[in-house]
Amino acid sequence: MRKPAAKFKPAPPTASAPVRTQPPFPVWLPAVLLALVTMALYWPAMRHDFVNYDDNAYVTENLHVQAGLSRENLKWAFSNPVCGNWHPLTVLSHMMDCQMFGLKPWGPHLVNVLFHALNAALVFVLLKQLTGATWRSVVVAALFAVHPLRVESVAWVAERKDVLSGFFGLLALIFYTRYVRWLQPVFNRNAAIGNYLLALLFLALGLLSKPMLVTWPFVLLLLDWWPLKRVSDFRFPNLKRLLVEKIPFFVLAAVMSCVTFMVQKQEGALPAGEALPLGARAGNALVSYCRYLGKLFWPTDLAVFYPHPGYWPVAQVLLAGLLLAVVSALFFVQRRRHPYLLMGWLWFVGTLVPVIGLVQVGGQSVADRYTYIPSLGVLILTTWGVYELTRHWRNQVTMLSVAGSAVIILCLGMTRQQLVYWQDSETLFRHALDVTENNYIARNNLGAALDKKGQTDEAISQFQEAIRLKPDCVNAYNSLGAAFDKKGETDEAIRQYLEAVRLKPSFAEAHCNLGNALDKKGQTDEAISQYQEAIRLKPDYFEAYYNLGVALDEKGRTDEAISQYQEAIRLKPDYFEAYNNLGDAFGKKGQTDEEISQFQEAIRLKPDCVEAHYNLGVALGDKGRTDEAISQYQEAIRLKPDYAEAHDNLGTALFNKGQTDEAISQYQEAIRLKADFVEAHNNLGVALRKKAQGHQ
Repeated sequence: MRKPAAKFKPAPPTASAPVRTQPPFPVWLPAVLLALVTMALYWPAMRHDFVNYDDNAYVTENLHVQAGLSRENLKWAFSNPVCGNWHPLTVLSHMMDCQMFGLKPWGPHLVNVLFHALNAALVFVLLKQLTGATWRSVVVAALFAVHPLRVESVAWVAERKDVLSGFFGLLALIFYTRYVRWLQPVFNRNAAIGNYLLALLFLALGLLSKPMLVTWPFVLLLLDWWPLKRVSDFRFPNLKRLLVEKIPFFVLAAVMSCVTFMVQKQEGALPAGEALPLGARAGNALVSYCRYLGKLFWPTDLAVFYPHPGYWPVAQVLLAGLLLAVVSALFFVQRRRHPYLLMGWLWFVGTLVPVIGLVQVGGQSVADRYTYIPSLGVLILTTWGVYELTRHWRNQVTMLSVAGSAVIILCLGMTRQQLVYWQDSETLFRHALDVTENNYIARNNLGAALDKKGQTDEAISQFQEAIRLKPDCVNAYNSLGAAFDKKGETDEAIRQYLEAVRLKPSFAEAHCNLGNALDKKGQTDEAISQYQEAIRLKPDYFEAYYNLGVALDEKGRTDEAISQYQEAIRLKPDYFEAYNNLGDAFGKKGQTDEEISQFQEAIRLKPDCVEAHYNLGVALGDKGRTDEAISQYQEAIRLKPDYAEAHDNLGTALFNKGQTDEAISQYQEAIRLKADFVEAHNNLGVALRKKAQGHQ
């Protein structure tokens, strides 16, 4: 008797094979729309200025960056840290900005916006590739793109490292995912190896942009667990193959960790870590995790700098620790039914480790920019969690669409408002003072912005308040000294500079400023010593070379002065003041042709440089090129009509040409402008006598 044929029942869908529905539009369309919306949101940043917090070190006062890309600058970028960090690829990107856009702020802002827009698209591509879930991937990418916490990373030129490292880091994850896909179900060795190497390359580029990606090998392991499901649980026998596979990634991360720590130690970027005991740092880390979560779900009162409190109240630390433990335990218990919860949570907690403050870098307790990559973990677990929680709702799609749209629109409005605060330094730091307490950085930088606008008294008040809040704030002492110097209170300026160099003997700018103040007091030898110390501390400090040249010139050490001016010009080829002074020094040595050449270069660099036109006139007159000298004096007078000396010298040149009446007119104008001008009185007398003799 024949048995009925066996019927094969279709296997039920498993968690490792999520059901993918084909969207009614091309998969690239959401990525493009996300990028365009992001660009539109941040487009007002094109009108923003540089800010006086790190932008100066990265761009506006960095001569190597301003010189653009070159072999020499490529070498410099890889051998010199900036702001206590080694991220050469970021520095090279700033060089490219300067080469393409010059020193105009809209260019770097545009590049930051473009990278962030690309990152929004890459987040969608990554999640769609990992999970096949189109709309959840769109929501996560959209929230990542428009969340107010992103403003600091995008609107701050100095934070190029966030968007650049994020770009390469996301590409590394995308190609790692492609590598895993090519391993299954049929092994394609060449395609798999190619994607693996690309993932490794992009991680290396990301680490060269910002070392925060040192946690990326662990993120790869998280993706192996969910949603790639290459491992069912984090047990060593299951993990062994995956750990071996990631050895090159771990090696890259370890090397970058060591380099970063050594550079920060050498550059003095770890003062707070040395001053605060481990307990205080651990307490701040626990509280900071909770603060970051709070800012993600309620992003208000955001500031560019949050002062470190030193010690948090014990109750707050314990409460923060309890909250983190409860959430971790809850997600761990749910790891099998809802693995995305623990994956997202570990992503958030783990990627924050390098900047959570256990190794304190700088004086901040938290920073909005640090959430650029970690926030993705919270957004993933929240979006997938809400979707699963409402799976059985009758109108799930409609209700989630309305709620998601409302949240995104709310974020758009808050981000646009937060973006306004970044338009310039004064607005940025006034806002920081409005939403934080005891913010010495905001006081100091607001003072610098006010001082630049000529509001010196208000600036002094801000510097003094910064010092009151933080008595060892060396930048505030230096800035306060410069403000007193500007007001002519040289003795008080010297006191502030001395305090700055006492607190930080390696502060090259304070040594240079102290030299300037001492030179004003006639203490030229002491000034020379300060300039030399500034140069020893900062060998590419072009202003110190220039000032040293001026001081040596005053001492009659002309050959040494020429050497210093030439070094200043080598470091800053467009330093027209140095060309002008170099020409004057050559004139003292009787090298008139070289003198003329330097003045002409100064004028080429700055056509409205009055002193260079005047000095060139004098040099041309000495060479007997009277007509050319007259032209230079006339240009100097056009630029500065009350220039008595130029009127006097023009008179002399005209007198030598036999144009006595015109000469008399110039001498009279010089005397009108400067009644005690002895030479002009004498020259006028000579001209009048000649005229009288001519009438006899």
